[in-house]
Formats: sequence, C-alpha cells, structure tokens
Amino acid sequence: MTPQHWPLYGLRLRTPRLELRLPDLELLDDLASVAADGVHAPGETPFTMPWTDAPPAGRARATFQHVLHTVADWSPQNWALGLAVLHEGRAVGRQDLTARNFAVTGEVASGSWLGLAHQGRGLGTEMRAAVLHLAFAGLGARSAVSAAMTDNARSLGVSRRLGYLPDGLSVTAVRDVPYTLQRLRIDRARWEECRSIEVTVEGLDDCRAEFGA
Repeated sequence: MTPQHWPLYGLRLRTPRLELRLPDLELLDDLASVAADGVHAPGETPFTMPWTDAPPAGRARATFQHVLHTVADWSPQNWALGLAVLHEGRAVGRQDLTARNFAVTGEVASGSWLGLAHQGRGLGTEMRAAVLHLAFAGLGARSAVSAAMTDNARSLGVSRRLGYLPDGLSVTAVRDVPYTLQRLRIDRARWEECRSIEVTVEGLDDCRAEFGA
C-alpha cells in the first residue's frame, strides 16, 4: 500500500540486482537488524557522525529513528531520502540522497552503508548508481557530491568507478580527533559519459514536487 498523503513510499529504484525504496515499518525493522549486525570492522571510522560506536541495540535504534526523522522533517527545500536497499528481497543496507534548496542549486549529496555480510560484491556501486540516476535522469540535477575519509578505500572506489572527480580535501573532528575527508563531485555531462548500470525508476511522477524539482 502507498499512503495517499506520502507518495514517496511508492518510489522504486531498480538495478540488475537491487531494489531501493523508502522502508515501511516492517522493512525498517529488518534494516535496523542489519545495522545491529555491523557495517564495518572494529576500529574503523568511516562516518563523520560515529553512530556505529553504539552497541548493536543502539545501532538498530539509531537506524530506525533516523529514517523516521527524515520523513517527519521533509520539505521540498531540505530533504533527505533514506532508502532501504534490498538484494534478493532482503534488506542489506541503506542509501541516502539529500539536498538543500535543490530547485536553486540543482545539487544533491549521497551517503550509504552496507551490512558487513553484504560487502565486497559490488552492491555499493549499484546502489549509488541508482540514486545518481534518480538525481540526474529523474530530477534534472546538475551535480552530485560525496565525501569519504581518505583511508576509506571502498567508498572512494565506488566514487571512482562511477566517474566522480576529486573536489578537494577538508578536515572534520570525530570524537575530538581530526580526520581528513576527500570531497568528490560529478556533473551531468560526466555522469552521462560514465554511466554503465541499468536503472529504472517507478512512482516518481506522484512525488516529484516533494523534491522541489
């Protein structure tokens, strides 16, 4: 069922192996369990907000609350689309697409995580390709940005495979420790040149206005 007053629940992105959609409560609970099982090796710091420092129950709760918060706080001027990623019908991770004043800037940003058990199979590339297609082909974006810690080889590899180019460095504090971020950017022309993963989008017309597009 697609709620009449929140058509974003009807949005579907599909790649050869994945389906991405805004999770209902049942799927969100499954996604929280994936987070509880772990999304990176101990001792790593892949996120600027260290939500994975929490014990399993805390990671699950943070995942559940965060996605609900993005729905409650949504506006066409400031939105965060937190999509559950499904492989063979089961939740494996989350892919976010966010924007501020998209109607003016035409720019989106992305962030994501995959459960440890599902890493190393190219799923991260497919899920990012899905939201890039939504942004450029679906919403008419002019550019997309991302960032990763300079020692996060997997995330940087995803960006490189999809055609992102370096966009400078920045320093952030995590647990009062400085970390260097590699910023990345891809524009529409570069995306057109580099895209190689087939993506289909369903249900966008019913919710296009929600993105400020």
